[in-house]
Amino acid sequence: MPDTRHAPTPILCKDLFHLPDGVIYLDGNSLGPLPKSVAARTQSMLTDEWGDLLIRGWNKADWFGQPGRVGDVVGALIGAPVGSVVMGDTLSIKVYQALAAALALRPDRKVVLSDSGNFPTDLYMARGLLEMLGQGHELRVVAPEEVAGAMDDTVAAAMLTEVDYRTGRRHDMAAITRKAHDAGAVMIWDLAHSAGAFPVDMTASNAEFAVGCTYKYLNGGPGAPAFIYVRPDLSDTVRPALQGWMGHNAPFAFDLDYAPAGGIERMRVGTPPVIQMTALEEALKIWDGVSMHAVRDAAVALMEQFIEEVEARCPQLTLASPRDPAQRGSQVSFRFAEGYAAMQALIDRGVIGDFRAPDIMRFGFTPLYLDAGDVTAAVDVLDDVLSNELWRDEKYRAKARVT
Repeated sequence: MPDTRHAPTPILCKDLFHLPDGVIYLDGNSLGPLPKSVAARTQSMLTDEWGDLLIRGWNKADWFGQPGRVGDVVGALIGAPVGSVVMGDTLSIKVYQALAAALALRPDRKVVLSDSGNFPTDLYMARGLLEMLGQGHELRVVAPEEVAGAMDDTVAAAMLTEVDYRTGRRHDMAAITRKAHDAGAVMIWDLAHSAGAFPVDMTASNAEFAVGCTYKYLNGGPGAPAFIYVRPDLSDTVRPALQGWMGHNAPFAFDLDYAPAGGIERMRVGTPPVIQMTALEEALKIWDGVSMHAVRDAAVALMEQFIEEVEARCPQLTLASPRDPAQRGSQVSFRFAEGYAAMQALIDRGVIGDFRAPDIMRFGFTPLYLDAGDVTAAVDVLDDVLSNELWRDEKYRAKARVT
């Protein structure tokens, strides 16, 4: 009988994506591939909307309403109710917005709690905000396993990325949010490596804020706009630190004084990137009728197969990700001292993953376009690169600006 232990549940056909011949793409956790329908839709937007409608596109094509409309589609994938997610700007900006709003909810507290597994830009934005406020705030960064124990009555806000970008280690969102609330703190989640990777339930978590990007598992393209979620009971009262005209309650009244819009619309800042958001809106159609639970089951099967085959055939590598699939996102990372050069050799042979300093070889698993055959073929190439030390070629050792 055939071995079906790791056979993933079919989700969607690879034919929905533009994937170059001869390439096995294991980097959708960094940049999702191009859905085929996006090119035609974007071209139509350029010619039929921008080209023919010109300025009229803001009304006739509803460019103005697009951030909320697309936000609701993303919201459905993260367990958020209609009207609680809006798109726009970059993830860094959304982190800034969420943290500033959270601190305003706890003006008597001075600590922002995060962990050393957080994505650096989140920490950069936090430090910059706290320095600018000049009110004696502290950014307290602890080890991931120490987060729950570090919650106390000094913490104004806890700001965490659910999935560690290097190892794929996954926080227990529900448990940590409860800990934060028990301590009287506000909870902010970064879902950059969660949205589109596995089921997320912001409503059940009861967290006040969440942010995330859309160019990874949501396949929105490089530079795709980010999103911000605000818990509905707070959305009419949170204070926007970035008071942009698109977040005004009457932007075309052109009042000189700012008055925030009602609900999630107040978290808009500047003019939305309509071309990029149109690409994202089209890309999100792939999720119509797709069960996130089925996606997760299939991704786990692929990851378990990958770990098993790599450990059997590539003893040079050491698993850096949690072995328990419940404790990791939709990526698998291995440590190798020559990880950068080995990854370049792998990419040169059509298997695309990526590298994170100092020694992480990182592989993403998205069953929308990957299957068990791809996993075995990828490990074949990895085995060849390592067994024959193909990574020793000098051309693989010169580091590019983007790793």
